[in-house]
Amino acid sequence: MTLETPPRTTWRETAGLAVLGLRAWTPRQRVVAVVAALAVGLLIGWATVLIPNPVFSREIPPVWWNYPVWILTSVLSGMLVATYVRSAAPSDDETRTSRLGMAGGVLAWFAVGCPVCNKLALLALGYSGAITWFAPVQPFLGLAALALTAVALVWRLRGQVACPTPAAAPTSAPEGAAR
Repeated sequence: MTLETPPRTTWRETAGLAVLGLRAWTPRQRVVAVVAALAVGLLIGWATVLIPNPVFSREIPPVWWNYPVWILTSVLSGMLVATYVRSAAPSDDETRTSRLGMAGGVLAWFAVGCPVCNKLALLALGYSGAITWFAPVQPFLGLAALALTAVALVWRLRGQVACPTPAAAPTSAPEGAAR
Protein backbone atom coordinates (compact mmCIF):
# COMPACT_ATOMS: atom_id res chain seq x y z
CA MET A 1 0.00 0.00 0.00
CA THR A 2 1.43 3.38 -0.96
CA LEU A 3 0.47 6.66 0.54
CA GLU A 4 -0.08 9.40 -1.96
CA THR A 5 -0.10 13.05 -1.09
CA PRO A 6 -3.42 14.61 -2.09
CA PRO A 7 -3.11 17.31 -4.72
CA ARG A 8 -2.97 20.84 -3.36
CA THR A 9 -5.79 23.16 -4.25
CA THR A 10 -5.59 26.87 -4.82
CA TRP A 11 -7.59 29.36 -2.80
CA ARG A 12 -9.90 29.88 -5.80
CA GLU A 13 -10.56 26.14 -6.10
CA THR A 14 -11.12 25.85 -2.35
CA ALA A 15 -13.57 28.76 -2.37
CA GLY A 16 -15.38 27.24 -5.37
CA LEU A 17 -15.72 23.90 -3.57
CA ALA A 18 -16.96 25.71 -0.45
CA VAL A 19 -19.64 27.50 -2.48
CA LEU A 20 -20.70 24.17 -4.00
CA GLY A 21 -20.86 22.68 -0.51
CA LEU A 22 -23.03 25.57 0.67
CA ARG A 23 -25.38 25.22 -2.31
CA ALA A 24 -25.82 21.53 -1.54
CA TRP A 25 -27.13 22.18 1.97
CA THR A 26 -30.38 20.55 2.96
CA PRO A 27 -33.24 22.52 4.54
CA ARG A 28 -32.32 20.88 7.84
CA GLN A 29 -28.78 22.31 7.65
CA ARG A 30 -30.16 25.76 6.89
CA VAL A 31 -32.46 25.63 9.91
CA VAL A 32 -29.61 24.42 12.14
CA ALA A 33 -27.40 27.26 10.83
CA VAL A 34 -30.02 29.89 11.72
CA VAL A 35 -30.77 28.40 15.15
CA ALA A 36 -27.07 27.96 15.99
CA ALA A 37 -26.23 31.50 14.81
CA LEU A 38 -28.99 32.90 17.03
CA ALA A 39 -27.80 30.79 19.98
CA VAL A 40 -24.17 31.88 19.59
CA GLY A 41 -25.26 35.47 19.08
CA LEU A 42 -27.44 35.44 22.19
CA LEU A 43 -24.77 33.74 24.29
CA ILE A 44 -21.96 36.12 23.34
CA GLY A 45 -24.19 39.19 23.20
CA TRP A 46 -25.81 38.51 26.57
CA ALA A 47 -22.59 37.71 28.45
CA THR A 48 -20.60 40.60 26.96
CA VAL A 49 -23.54 43.01 27.40
CA LEU A 50 -23.76 43.85 23.72
CA ILE A 51 -27.38 42.95 24.44
CA PRO A 52 -28.29 45.05 27.49
CA ASN A 53 -29.51 42.86 30.33
CA PRO A 54 -29.95 42.96 34.11
CA VAL A 55 -27.67 39.97 34.80
CA PHE A 56 -24.32 41.24 33.52
CA SER A 57 -22.80 44.70 33.54
CA ARG A 58 -20.10 46.40 31.55
CA GLU A 59 -17.87 49.15 32.95
CA ILE A 60 -16.53 50.28 29.55
CA PRO A 61 -19.11 50.80 26.80
CA PRO A 62 -18.81 48.79 23.59
CA VAL A 63 -16.93 50.31 20.67
CA TRP A 64 -18.25 50.42 17.11
CA TRP A 65 -16.38 47.33 15.84
CA ASN A 66 -17.74 45.06 18.62
CA TYR A 67 -21.09 44.73 16.85
CA PRO A 68 -19.85 43.62 13.40
CA VAL A 69 -17.41 41.14 14.98
CA TRP A 70 -20.19 39.78 17.21
CA ILE A 71 -22.70 39.41 14.36
CA LEU A 72 -20.24 37.97 11.82
CA THR A 73 -18.85 35.51 14.36
CA SER A 74 -22.38 34.40 15.21
CA VAL A 75 -23.29 33.87 11.55
CA LEU A 76 -20.05 32.04 10.72
CA SER A 77 -20.33 29.89 13.85
CA GLY A 78 -23.93 28.98 13.04
CA MET A 79 -22.93 27.96 9.54
CA LEU A 80 -20.00 25.98 10.92
CA VAL A 81 -22.27 24.11 13.33
CA ALA A 82 -24.59 23.27 10.42
CA THR A 83 -21.75 21.56 8.55
CA TYR A 84 -21.76 18.90 11.27
CA VAL A 85 -25.39 17.95 10.62
CA ARG A 86 -25.04 14.47 9.16
CA SER A 87 -24.70 10.92 10.37
CA ALA A 88 -21.07 9.96 10.03
CA ALA A 89 -18.21 9.32 12.39
CA PRO A 90 -15.89 12.34 12.72
CA SER A 91 -12.66 12.17 10.78
CA ASP A 92 -9.33 13.77 11.67
CA ASP A 93 -10.21 16.67 9.37
CA GLU A 94 -13.41 17.32 11.32
CA THR A 95 -11.52 17.38 14.62
CA ARG A 96 -9.04 19.90 13.24
CA THR A 97 -11.71 22.26 11.89
CA SER A 98 -13.73 22.03 15.08
CA ARG A 99 -10.66 23.23 16.97
CA LEU A 100 -10.30 26.19 14.62
CA GLY A 101 -13.97 27.06 15.02
CA MET A 102 -13.75 26.75 18.81
CA ALA A 103 -10.65 28.95 18.89
CA GLY A 104 -12.47 31.51 16.75
CA GLY A 105 -15.44 31.55 19.13
CA VAL A 106 -13.26 31.97 22.21
CA LEU A 107 -11.25 34.77 20.58
CA ALA A 108 -14.48 36.52 19.60
CA TRP A 109 -15.66 36.31 23.20
CA PHE A 110 -12.47 38.02 24.41
CA ALA A 111 -12.53 40.51 21.53
CA VAL A 112 -16.00 41.93 22.11
CA GLY A 113 -16.03 41.69 25.89
CA CYS A 114 -15.34 44.56 28.25
CA PRO A 115 -11.57 44.66 28.82
CA VAL A 116 -11.88 45.28 32.57
CA CYS A 117 -14.76 42.83 33.02
CA ASN A 118 -12.60 39.96 31.80
CA LYS A 119 -11.39 38.15 34.92
CA LEU A 120 -8.39 36.61 33.16
CA ALA A 121 -7.19 40.00 31.90
CA LEU A 122 -7.77 41.53 35.33
CA LEU A 123 -5.84 38.79 37.10
CA ALA A 124 -2.97 38.89 34.63
CA LEU A 125 -2.73 42.64 34.00
CA GLY A 126 -4.73 44.46 36.66
CA TYR A 127 -7.32 47.17 35.95
CA SER A 128 -4.95 49.70 34.38
CA GLY A 129 -3.09 46.96 32.49
CA ALA A 130 -6.34 45.65 31.03
CA ILE A 131 -7.13 49.12 29.70
CA THR A 132 -3.55 49.88 28.62
CA TRP A 133 -2.56 46.50 27.14
CA PHE A 134 -5.61 44.31 26.59
CA ALA A 135 -8.08 46.84 25.14
CA PRO A 136 -5.80 47.83 22.21
CA VAL A 137 -5.31 44.14 21.32
CA GLN A 138 -9.04 43.36 21.20
CA PRO A 139 -9.58 44.46 17.55
CA PHE A 140 -6.82 42.06 16.49
CA LEU A 141 -8.44 39.29 18.53
CA GLY A 142 -11.67 40.05 16.67
CA LEU A 143 -9.94 39.78 13.30
CA ALA A 144 -8.25 36.54 14.34
CA ALA A 145 -11.60 35.17 15.54
CA LEU A 146 -13.26 35.95 12.23
CA ALA A 147 -10.34 34.52 10.25
CA LEU A 148 -10.20 31.26 12.22
CA THR A 149 -13.94 30.73 12.08
CA ALA A 150 -14.06 31.54 8.35
CA VAL A 151 -11.16 29.17 7.59
CA ALA A 152 -12.84 26.40 9.58
CA LEU A 153 -16.12 26.99 7.72
CA VAL A 154 -14.51 27.02 4.26
CA TRP A 155 -12.51 23.92 5.14
CA ARG A 156 -15.65 22.08 6.24
CA LEU A 157 -17.69 23.20 3.22
CA ARG A 158 -14.88 22.23 0.85
CA GLY A 159 -14.68 18.81 2.48
CA GLN A 160 -18.39 18.21 1.94
CA VAL A 161 -17.78 18.36 -1.81
CA ALA A 162 -14.18 17.16 -2.18
CA CYS A 163 -14.48 14.27 0.31
CA PRO A 164 -18.16 13.49 0.71
CA THR A 165 -19.21 10.86 3.21
CA PRO A 166 -20.86 7.95 1.41
CA ALA A 167 -24.51 7.42 2.16
CA ALA A 168 -25.29 4.58 4.51
CA ALA A 169 -26.09 1.35 2.69
CA PRO A 170 -29.65 0.18 3.16
CA THR A 171 -29.84 -2.69 5.56
CA SER A 172 -31.71 -5.75 4.47
CA ALA A 173 -34.00 -7.63 6.80
CA PRO A 174 -32.81 -11.08 7.82
CA GLU A 175 -34.44 -14.04 6.11
CA GLY A 176 -37.81 -14.90 7.50
CA ALA A 177 -38.38 -11.46 9.03
CA ALA A 178 -41.50 -9.52 8.22
CA ARG A 179 -41.01 -6.66 5.79
